[in-house]
Amino acid sequence: MRRALLALAFTVAAMLGMAAPASAHNVLISTDPGKGASLDTGPAKITLTFDAPVQGGNINQISVVGPGNTQWAEGSVEISSNVISAGVRPLGPAGTYTVGYRILSADGHPVSGEYTFTLTKAGNGTPATANAATGASAESSDGSTGIPIWVWIVGAVVLLAIGLSLALRMGRKVE
Repeated sequence: MRRALLALAFTVAAMLGMAAPASAHNVLISTDPGKGASLDTGPAKITLTFDAPVQGGNINQISVVGPGNTQWAEGSVEISSNVISAGVRPLGPAGTYTVGYRILSADGHPVSGEYTFTLTKAGNGTPATANAATGASAESSDGSTGIPIWVWIVGAVVLLAIGLSLALRMGRKVE
């Protein structure tokens, strides 16, 4: 019985160890301009800082959507380790602007999200054309676009079955 409990404890520990990499997605730790900031003039660029390096690739995007669903981000996204940035056209109407982002996380999974800031005084800028915008949608997501949950459940059940089978075999007395 002691061996069975030891094998079961080992199996549970192995299952918990397998789950750790699934939660390794990058996390946004700071923004410039800040989340919820009120600005008199629009920023020249958006800068996002994550807790781990961002992988390169065409998946990395930043968008700035203003009043009337107008696009204000322009140019390509620059990556420097865990910091990404993109240029912003001079802003136009006063109001709420939504920054959307999508990056390739250090673990290889896409992570996306959004936040807002407010322009308190109207500027004289004009919005970008659809082709000039860097394009991340303003949809928010928890970034869980990796391995489906059912794969983890099936793996856990199989691992538990193997562990119990081994525990029962080791627990039998040989006479």
